[in-house]
Amino acid sequence: MRAYRFRVLLWVLWLIGLAPSLAWGVEYRPLLPAPRAGLTADWLIYDEARNRLVLYLPDYHPPAHAYYQWLSVQPGKPLPITFTAPKNLSLFLDNRLVFTSDRAAAYTLDIARLLPAGSAPGPHLLCVWQPDGAPSLASFRSTLAPVLAPKGQRPAPATGAQPRPRGHQGQNVFVGFLLLLGLLYGGLRTMYQPGFSRIYQLEGLWGRPSAEQDFLTKPTITWLNVALVLLFSLSFALLLVAIHTNIQNIVILRQLFDVPESAIVVRVLLYTVLVAAFVLGKYLFLELMGYIFDLTDVVMVQYREFVRTILFTGLFLPVVMLLYLGLNQRLPETVLWVSNGVVSLLLVGSVLRVARTLHRRASLLNLHLFSYLCATEVIPLVVLLKLIVFTY
Repeated sequence: MRAYRFRVLLWVLWLIGLAPSLAWGVEYRPLLPAPRAGLTADWLIYDEARNRLVLYLPDYHPPAHAYYQWLSVQPGKPLPITFTAPKNLSLFLDNRLVFTSDRAAAYTLDIARLLPAGSAPGPHLLCVWQPDGAPSLASFRSTLAPVLAPKGQRPAPATGAQPRPRGHQGQNVFVGFLLLLGLLYGGLRTMYQPGFSRIYQLEGLWGRPSAEQDFLTKPTITWLNVALVLLFSLSFALLLVAIHTNIQNIVILRQLFDVPESAIVVRVLLYTVLVAAFVLGKYLFLELMGYIFDLTDVVMVQYREFVRTILFTGLFLPVVMLLYLGLNQRLPETVLWVSNGVVSLLLVGSVLRVARTLHRRASLLNLHLFSYLCATEVIPLVVLLKLIVFTY
C-alpha cells in the first residue's frame, strides 16, 4: 500500500514539474484560411516586417499595389473569374506572371488554364498587381456555374447551416441612394412644378423656340437649379463609384482624396461634391475665357444652356444604376456599354446643344467664336471622355 501511495506521489510531482514547461512551450499560431475554389472578398497583403501574408483590412491597412488570395485549383476543372482592369494590371499565379492587361477593359479568365502543364491540384497563390495604383478588388468575381445533379438523381441534401449568399459590394448603399433620389426628385416636382416642367420637357429642349428663350432668360442661380444640380451630381457620383471605378485610380485624385475602396458612402459623397463643384465652377471658367476672348455677352446664355442640357440628360443616370443593380452579375459588359453610351450622350449632347444655341446668336463660321467654343467646350469634353469613357 505504501509503495502504491509513493508511486502516485511521484506521478503528481512529475505532472506538477511538467506543467510549467508545457505552459511555456505551447505557442499559439493562427491557422491560415483554407483555400477555396472561388474568389472571396477577403484578400491578403504582404507584411514586409514579419515576412508573411496578412489579412487586408480596408479600414486599417493603407491601399497597396499587390493583393493575394489562396485558391484551390484543379487542373482541367474550369475556375473562371471576371474583373475590370486598367492598362498594365498583372496577375501572378504562384509568383509566375500569367496575364497583363494591354488596355483598360473588362476581362474573363480561367485560372485553371493559366496553370503550367503537370501542375498538382491543390492551393495556388493568386496575386493581383497594379503598378500605378491600387487595383479595383470589388470587380473581381468568380463565375462558377452551379453543379447540377445527373438526370433522375436528386441533389445531395445540405448538411449544417449554409452561409447566406451576399450581393455585390455596395448594393444596399446604391439602392438607398436611388430611393433618396426618387424622393427628392418627386418632392422638387411637387414644390416647384412650373420651374421643374420648364427644364424637363422635350418640346423646350428640341423644339419650341419660345420655351427655349423663356429658360435662357430666366435667372440661373436659383434654389431649384442648385438643388437639381446636387441631385444630378449625386446620380453621376453613383455611376462613377459603381461602374467607372477607374476614376479612383487617377493619381492626382488619389493623392488629394485618399478614400478607402470599402468606404462607398464616403466615395459617393466625395464624387458628388466634385461633380457639383465642376458644374457650378464652370461659370467662373466661362467668365474668365469670355474676358480673354472678349465674348462676355454669350457667357450667361452658354452656361444656362449647359445647365439645362445636363439636368435633362441626367434623368437617365438613375435608370443606368437600376440596370447595374439588376444585370451586372450576369451581363457586366452590357451594363458597361450602356453606361458609357449614356455618359457619352450627356457630355457630347451638352456640347452640341451649346454650339447650336451660340450659332443662333452668331455664326460659328467666325473663327474667333469657334476658337472660344473649342477652348470652353470641346477640350473639356475630350478630357472628360478620356477619364470616364475611353479608359474602359
